[in-house]
Amino acid sequence: MDYPSAIRKLRAKLNLSQQDLAKMLGVAFTSVNRWENGHHEPTIIAKEKLKELFKIHNIELEEK
Repeated sequence: MDYPSAIRKLRAKLNLSQQDLAKMLGVAFTSVNRWENGHHEPTIIAKEKLKELFKIHNIELEEK
């Protein structure tokens, strides 16, 4: 699963809005929106935080 799909799945699983996830990660809402739409990739720091959440919630990520 790519980042956009994995992030959407994570938000759905945790019942979070893009704004809520942004607050959890310490990033702007627009960042989460751009990641989900495939316009940008998360920063290295954000990727590490996301990977931790993916692991906890059993969401597989396939990085290119």
